[in-house]
Amino acid sequence: MDDIFVARIMSTDLRTVSPDTLVEDAAELMLDSGVGSVLVVDEWNGLCGILTSTDFVRIVANQQPKDRTPVSKYMTGDPVTTTAQASIAEAADAMIDKGFHHLPVVDDEEGLIGMVTTTDLAAYVAGLEREVAA
Repeated sequence: MDDIFVARIMSTDLRTVSPDTLVEDAAELMLDSGVGSVLVVDEWNGLCGILTSTDFVRIVANQQPKDRTPVSKYMTGDPVTTTAQASIAEAADAMIDKGFHHLPVVDDEEGLIGMVTTTDLAAYVAGLEREVAA
C-alpha cells in the first residue's frame, strides 16, 4: 500500500467551526453531521485545533455543578454486536455500514467479552503493511 497516498483515502467533506463557536453549537453540528470531530479554523481557513467526542467526555466530567442524569437516558440501547469468530472484514463492514467506531464482542454463554474499535482495525492494517514491507 506504499503507492496509496493519503489524498486517495482522505475525507474532504469537513465540518469546521471558528474558535469562538459555542461548544453546544459544535456538539449539535457533530450530532447532525454524524461525525466524531470538528476542525477549528480561523477566518483564513488556517487550522487552529480539533474538537472531538473525547473532548466532550472531558467537558461533561468537568462540568460544575455535576449533571446527575443516568447514562440510560443517552445510551444506545440494543447495540449492534459481533462475535469473536466473525472475520475482521465482517466487523469492519458492520462498522462502516453503521458509522460506528466501537463494536462490542459478545458470546452466547459469557456475555460481553471484548470490543473492536476503528483504532484496532487501523493497527491491524498497519501491522500487515509492516509485514509486507519486511
